[in-house]
Amino acid sequence: MLGTPGFLRYEVNAYGKKIKQVATDEGLKGKTFRTTLDQSVQEISTEALKNVSGAICVMDIYNGDIISMVSSPNFNPNSFVHGLSRNEWKELSENRDKPMLNKAVSGLYPPGSTIKTLTALSALENDIVSSKLIVRCQGYVDLHGERFHCWKKKGHGVVGMRTALKKSCDVYFYEVARRLGIDKLSVTAERFGLGQKVLKNYKEEKAGVVPNTKWKKRELGQNWYLGETLHSGIGQGYFLTTPLQLSLMTAQIANGGFKINPRIIVDKNDKIGNLQKYLNHKNSTPGNVMSTNDQVYNFNLQPLFRNQENINLVKDAMFAATNEIGGTSYRSRFKEKKFMFAGKTGSSQIKRFTNEQREAEVKQQDITYLERDHAWFVAFAPVQDPRYAISVLVEHGGSGSSAAAPIAKKVIKKVIERHEIRTTQASQQLDRNI
Repeated sequence: MLGTPGFLRYEVNAYGKKIKQVATDEGLKGKTFRTTLDQSVQEISTEALKNVSGAICVMDIYNGDIISMVSSPNFNPNSFVHGLSRNEWKELSENRDKPMLNKAVSGLYPPGSTIKTLTALSALENDIVSSKLIVRCQGYVDLHGERFHCWKKKGHGVVGMRTALKKSCDVYFYEVARRLGIDKLSVTAERFGLGQKVLKNYKEEKAGVVPNTKWKKRELGQNWYLGETLHSGIGQGYFLTTPLQLSLMTAQIANGGFKINPRIIVDKNDKIGNLQKYLNHKNSTPGNVMSTNDQVYNFNLQPLFRNQENINLVKDAMFAATNEIGGTSYRSRFKEKKFMFAGKTGSSQIKRFTNEQREAEVKQQDITYLERDHAWFVAFAPVQDPRYAISVLVEHGGSGSSAAAPIAKKVIKKVIERHEIRTTQASQQLDRNI
């Protein structure tokens, strides 16, 4: 896409005066391209991350178009045109919040409780547990002499899978992960896009880590321990993901569990994806409900699931987490149906709490900034007819419910408000290409 500079070469005399032109190179003109980004959504995403370090990714759940991808803080690339001073370079390169790192695709973070969606799905898909599994949470569970705590000190009491996702009960998912095992969980995580690069020809992107027994033996030369499985089941331990990967994970849950390929550059030669064809069919024949098997057969879709009911349970639990009293993101809900979304909060632990801190119920805002948890929120919207997925990361934000979910709420509103304009423009562009 980048061009090359041209030049003119002259013959000059001893005084440096041009005598004649002896060579010409017109250079190579750079290619033009169009991105999938929506400028209005980019602007509100940038504003939403003002004064915080983090990232936002918004994706169309049917065609993989990245509607917004923002990393904060950022920098002005024009500053490099004529060169930076030593002080300017030092400020950029040594800045605590790493403005030159595109956190959306290159920042690696434990996914925290957002991974519970896949922990639940993997256990259901592998027939390890049923959705009716009941666990009593008293705030912790002991295993082989080690105590694993729930984020809620006094526990959640007796909970089933839907409630455990709604309230993000750690003890419930310790038990699910214990039964499931890390190797089965890793297969599901990789199937949904974690632990791999998901954009084509984007050198800056990092793959992250989806751990399993073979990975640990290969990379660290050590055996896997059961306690590490429990940590992995709630998105801690060795797990490392990017905001883009979690947006893709959420998009593929929201679209019913079908594979999509994210893109940020529009290629006029790209063919309409199979999921997009299905969406067009659904929109053109309202009320015509097609079975999952017919969807897969007629539109050659790539299902990432075995049982559609399992995907639907996770989606319903995400709805509860945002729109029912007691849900972890209930305070950030929309009451207007047009904007209602379903989400999952998460916190990536930076430093383990001491027993003294836990007993004193120390709050995240009372901890040194760099020791606070990273805050996550993933969601899809609108609830009644999902079309977009979002992931929000706030570095050292403390908790997903207080730091990341309110940001997602602002961005989701703009995304839905812009939907009709964006689809009309895309249709017109397609007509011109045809």
